[in-house]
Amino acid sequence: MAWRDARSNKKRLFVYISAIIIGVAAQVAITSFRDSLNTTINNQSKELLGADLEIETEQPFPDTLRLYAESLGGEQATITEFPSMVFFPGNGATRLSNIRALEGNFPFYGILETRPSEAAQQFKTDSSALVDQTLLTQFGLSVGDSVKVGEVTFPIGGAITKVPGEAAAASMVGPRVFIPQTLLDSTRLVQRGSRIEYKRYFKFDDNRDLEPIEAKLDSLEDHLRIDIDYETVEERREEIGEAVGNLGKFLNLVGFIALLLGGIGVASSIHVYINQKISTASVLRCFGASSDQTMSIFLIQSVILGFLGALSGTLLGVGLQYLLPALVSDFLPVDVELTVSWFSIGLGLFTGTGVALAFALMPLLALRKASPLYALRTLEESITSLLSHKVKFLIYGVIVLTVFGYATLLTESWRVGGLFTLGMIAAFGLLLLVARLLMKLVRRYFPSHWPYVWRQGLANLYRPNNQTATLMLSLGLGMLLVSTLYFSQDMLMEELDFATRDDAPNLIFFDIQPDQNEGLNQLLEEEGLPILQNVPMVTMRLDSLRGRSTRAIAEDTTSEVRGWALQREYRSTYRDSLVDSETLLKGEWIGTADPSRGAVPVSAAQEIAEDLELEIGDSLTFDVQGVPVQAYVGSIREVDFRRVQPNFFMLFPAGVLEQAPQIFVTVTRTPNREVAAGTQQAMVQDYPNVSAIDVSRILETINRFIDDISFAIQFMALFSILTGLIVLASSVATSHFQRVRESVLLRTMGASKKQIIGILSVEYLFLGLLSALTGLILSLSASWLLGYFYFDIVFVPNFWVIVIGTMLITGLTILIGMLNSRSIYRRTPLEVLRTETT
Repeated sequence: MAWRDARSNKKRLFVYISAIIIGVAAQVAITSFRDSLNTTINNQSKELLGADLEIETEQPFPDTLRLYAESLGGEQATITEFPSMVFFPGNGATRLSNIRALEGNFPFYGILETRPSEAAQQFKTDSSALVDQTLLTQFGLSVGDSVKVGEVTFPIGGAITKVPGEAAAASMVGPRVFIPQTLLDSTRLVQRGSRIEYKRYFKFDDNRDLEPIEAKLDSLEDHLRIDIDYETVEERREEIGEAVGNLGKFLNLVGFIALLLGGIGVASSIHVYINQKISTASVLRCFGASSDQTMSIFLIQSVILGFLGALSGTLLGVGLQYLLPALVSDFLPVDVELTVSWFSIGLGLFTGTGVALAFALMPLLALRKASPLYALRTLEESITSLLSHKVKFLIYGVIVLTVFGYATLLTESWRVGGLFTLGMIAAFGLLLLVARLLMKLVRRYFPSHWPYVWRQGLANLYRPNNQTATLMLSLGLGMLLVSTLYFSQDMLMEELDFATRDDAPNLIFFDIQPDQNEGLNQLLEEEGLPILQNVPMVTMRLDSLRGRSTRAIAEDTTSEVRGWALQREYRSTYRDSLVDSETLLKGEWIGTADPSRGAVPVSAAQEIAEDLELEIGDSLTFDVQGVPVQAYVGSIREVDFRRVQPNFFMLFPAGVLEQAPQIFVTVTRTPNREVAAGTQQAMVQDYPNVSAIDVSRILETINRFIDDISFAIQFMALFSILTGLIVLASSVATSHFQRVRESVLLRTMGASKKQIIGILSVEYLFLGLLSALTGLILSLSASWLLGYFYFDIVFVPNFWVIVIGTMLITGLTILIGMLNSRSIYRRTPLEVLRTETT
């Protein structure tokens, strides 16, 4: 019986399947891709580090550490890494790059991929340089051209295409340039105060236990009083695996939202379908069928069709996973080896069928209450009105538990699963509330004097068995996700776009040695550029806080002081006054001090004061490159760190640090990109060790990052909109016969075909507009909350996002609705009467 009924209603039931296909496809694709990525990371764990052990310091290895490293044996390699300007003599271009002076055969695992491939080894002996392919492409250069690094001009021996363990996006921030370690001193870029990382890599052939080595390095760190960072293959694998796992969990939840919308589509479709089948069920009851038998017919249909939908979605998802690497490959440190994940396939089949059944449960159970009497009379209300409130709440509970269980399975955390479930309940509740409120307002305040076509199209939103709220919910959620993403992106980029503001700095020079400071400032004056700031910068570390050593505080499990604030390297300055980006909050600013008379007052930024739990009068001891400086907190100030200028956590008064080793930072503004490029070229020629940050270029890089990430997220968010459009098509198809009868009735009363088309167009116009408004209202609220509480930015909505988003959703709704309604306004009254008679 289930099969016979399904054959006669295959078109209606197909849309029941389609409502969950997209959600299951998204889930299977993401889960399978995540499993492939985890497998790849596990298989290539050594390539992620390129060695068995990495030791890193921010100063040359002291003799004790160097001798210990050499005693470890094995194969070793060293890299000295730092940022610096590079200059291309061929076209005069300059770029802040990541310089790496290499000695040895690193990477020991994996391949440093270059074009030509032999350049990865030859550059160490033929005194050439390897330059990132992105940098060569940007400036129209090729292998064989020259690059000047410091005071040495290297021929470009090869283009770097991939570095093991590093994502391609890393080259966007700092293009990599490899040079031989033997020529590092000749560049004269290693100066006092420069930010340099010294790395040594080890390859052991004896499967050595690294725990004793790690313990020894910890003891050397205490003894030498320097930061010694080390990393093993397992630590790198866990670090990357955790980051990738978090990304996978997030994308899984986004895909799960699409599956939930599919479930809502299932509930809506089966609700209308069962409402239309109540007379059939009642006739079966008249012929002696029990209520359970009647319900079983449609239950079997629901389960089988749910399985078929899950199967179709699973097959689609397996194919769809091959598109995902293109979305996120630039942010992954490995090339993903895609495989078929049987776990994701099984999960897709199980959850797709389960979600379909859970959301179809209410109308199916209500069908048991349909008495034989309904074969003679029409049920005026929805079939779910036959269920008691207790049963309805139990069904809602089953759905919530299904969502919670699946979210917990995806995130591997019941807390995250619970928060996600509560978030979805709140989101759906708000969407439904806003949707119903908009419908009520339109219905109440719609002008009664408008033409008949408009009034009838609006009235269609309230006809029996309408799915207006469901469509507004699904389309509105997609609009909420996509528009909130766009609003947040615009909000951040507007805040970061300092280069377009009047008098805002857009070019920063750093690593200026004291004997170069006056000359560089003179160069800027000759170029006609203003010196907006010229500040000294002194490197130091916090040695003790309130009389306790920072290490003792870090090891104290009861302490709430942030570890990063204790262990970081501070780059501080000194002056006799505050600047306009600083506001005094507590204490008193003292502009000059004499360290020979005791502890000196310092001013702490509010952020660091909170992380160190500082109060006025707290004692501090700083290690200023080997010299202890006693200080106390004299004041706490608010600092606007968003400004493009040097800002400092710790500010010293004048008279304390003038004799300490220091570098200078100079900030200026150029009127355009050409002047900025010319200034950097002149600077590199005279002062090759000085680096420059072109703020406009940094903004372009940030924008590319955000665009790439946004595209990946938008791709997943669009599943929600696509699911909503499928629900729309389902609504039209499921209630097709009812719409035909309404159309025929209007045609019989004298309505023309043009009027029928107009009525349907108005209906879909309102559906699209109300759906877009539902998502936009909540999106504006969400964006404002993000700006106020998280980004600390005043949110100003982008008018074009609102207009284009509304037009897009409305246009798609009208298009899908009209395409699926073609046969409705083409049917003649006689044709329908014949169908009813037969």
